[in-house]
Amino acid sequence: MKTDVLVIGGGIAGAATAYYLAGEGVEVTLVETHDLNTQASGANAGSIHVQVQHPEFVSLGPDWARAYGPTLRLLVESQKMWLDLGAELGVDLDVRLAGGLLVATTEEEMRQIEAKAAIERGFGVPIEILDRESLRAKAPYLADNAIGAGFCPTEGKANPLKATPAFAAAAERLGATILTKTRILSLEAAPGGYSVQTSTGPITARRVVNAAGAAAADIAAMLGVSIDLQGVPLQVTVTEPVAPLIPHLVYSAAGKLSLKQALNGSCLIGGGWRARRLDDGRLVTNPAHLTGNMINAARVVPALAQARALRSWTATVNGTDDWRPIIGEVPGHRGFFLSLFPWVGFSAGPITARLTADLVMGRPPRMSLEGVSALG
Repeated sequence: MKTDVLVIGGGIAGAATAYYLAGEGVEVTLVETHDLNTQASGANAGSIHVQVQHPEFVSLGPDWARAYGPTLRLLVESQKMWLDLGAELGVDLDVRLAGGLLVATTEEEMRQIEAKAAIERGFGVPIEILDRESLRAKAPYLADNAIGAGFCPTEGKANPLKATPAFAAAAERLGATILTKTRILSLEAAPGGYSVQTSTGPITARRVVNAAGAAAADIAAMLGVSIDLQGVPLQVTVTEPVAPLIPHLVYSAAGKLSLKQALNGSCLIGGGWRARRLDDGRLVTNPAHLTGNMINAARVVPALAQARALRSWTATVNGTDDWRPIIGEVPGHRGFFLSLFPWVGFSAGPITARLTADLVMGRPPRMSLEGVSALG
């Protein structure tokens, strides 16, 4: 099989890249080891993040946040793209942007929130500081010990079960070929491009986009390319449906938490809690971390103490130590592109794909990657 561009990875970045390239008349083939959207892109909680994550701000410090700051512009742009994607793709993606609340219970936490907000505003992220009274008026469901919050009005949620399939279906309508249950066995440079051996047969491609998420380092290594990327096992829990309660994306400055309520009333509870990896590589829920996550959620929103947790699931998320995206053509490997946005890849999926497509087309990306991409 021959193709102009081979996209490796059937998550949101890969499917969206295939869509944008096919829309420009490029012959594109996407391959996925499993089914589409079965890894992190479909197993995350669907948050649309724009802020610097608070635990990392506290642990890595303001200098790290300022260095990461240019990346926030990409998240802001991706959030804007999410608003129009449903109409563009012809699917209601359940996008709701009621805002993100980072809740404080101590004066020290408020000082940290204010310091983070000052940096974020410098990179175009709108952040309001709410005192106790303003917070109570906006979010009466929060615990009485909440003394204030940082509020980002442009954050929210989308449905991760719908987004990637919608991109993939739109890509196919535009002529893209999608091969699932197709594992990459080898990848090597060849005259005029790349030769790829897969579990379903050989493919030759002029250009290759590596959007394989947590498996991207293994794919790159086939070409002798080393990238600083780890696969991090995380877990998320969903509750039974409850009456409408939480319109916002809620974080806690006191501990790891991301919390939102889906349209069906279920509450999705996460925040970066680690799952357990067994000796055979399988992931299972870590009971101690499940307990910690639920306790944090109930402390912030007391009504959740009465909601039953129905299911927890796991996913391997791609992460880097500095949180910087890895987007662009790999030096010394003409035609081989990386399309990776660590930790918040669902939020950034649309802009990651759009910039990757620009680069594959040989034109400057519509947003500068200077100071953003680890590829420089």
